[in-house]
Amino acid sequence: MTDTNAQYQLGMDLDVPGTAHEDTQATTNNVVAFNRDAEPADHFIVKNGVACAGTHLIIDLMDAEGLADIDLIDAAMRECVSEAGATLLHIHLHPFTPEGISGVSGVAVLAESHISIHTWPERGYAALDVFMCGDSQPEKCIDVLKKHFRPGEVKVSELLRGSDL
Repeated sequence: MTDTNAQYQLGMDLDVPGTAHEDTQATTNNVVAFNRDAEPADHFIVKNGVACAGTHLIIDLMDAEGLADIDLIDAAMRECVSEAGATLLHIHLHPFTPEGISGVSGVAVLAESHISIHTWPERGYAALDVFMCGDSQPEKCIDVLKKHFRPGEVKVSELLRGSDL
């Protein structure tokens, strides 16, 4: 696939000049009020007593297997989405060459945010970001990833995104 075709699939038409979009909603300032006690009208959540946009897990898999297998990676990402109770909008995985031994980078775009993966099979390492809002349960992805990639070690860091609003 050419770069132009790849960008077209991402919604970019390189041959058509950009068009301006007029925002028809009037704004008075750049500050958005968030009432922590009110029922949310958006998909903000409260986790451990903290109101936030969602949970972002930074996951490192070390001494992992199957990191050049695009079908395995696709299956793992789809199962992560299902187990977490999220909604898959689109998935794109890009294998680097030579295929089958080189890494893969990809993203699952979700209604609730995204899952991204970057693999280095020659080092047995994969870096994943799992960010979800709403009622989804991103922590369920950890066991799915362990099942598919059988890592010797897993490191997980958690961020509560948008918690300072």
